[in-house]
Amino acid sequence: MVIYGVSFDLVGKQPIVLLKTAEANKFLPIWIGHPEAAAILMKLQGATAPRPLTHDLLVNILGELEVEIVRVTVTELRENTFYASITVQQNGSELEIDSRSSDAIAVAIRAHAPIYAADSVIEESAIEFEGEDVNEEEIVDEFKRFLEHVSAEDFAEAEVEEGDEEEDEDQD
Repeated sequence: MVIYGVSFDLVGKQPIVLLKTAEANKFLPIWIGHPEAAAILMKLQGATAPRPLTHDLLVNILGELEVEIVRVTVTELRENTFYASITVQQNGSELEIDSRSSDAIAVAIRAHAPIYAADSVIEESAIEFEGEDVNEEEIVDEFKRFLEHVSAEDFAEAEVEEGDEEEDEDQD
């Protein structure tokens, strides 16, 4: 996944980070908090704070401890909440750390780590634009129209079905 941008839903004025699949025209909108939106936007715009902010501090500490941030993964959508994990590696061992998706994305952008999303999350929550040659202006216009009428509650219907224990392969 790549970070396509950060916007606000026009109904609740809540920030949304928009992730795009690398190989397809599928977009994953994730509602996030205002501080995380600011942290993500700051890095997307190439800005830096005079002193390390929380996500910068975490990445700096891990770097000093020689812990590499390998990837972040949006793992599931449960009860209108996206869940994520941050995979770190130290001395050849990998460890999965539970994270809010917004924090995982803010960390990934600082650590230059790839972002993935489970196939089930893509299937349930992504917005797909048809056609090989997708016009970016059309995507932005359609996304704005989508934002005019959507709220986080709209994704309640996309909840993971109980009993589905299959492991999903990840998409980047």
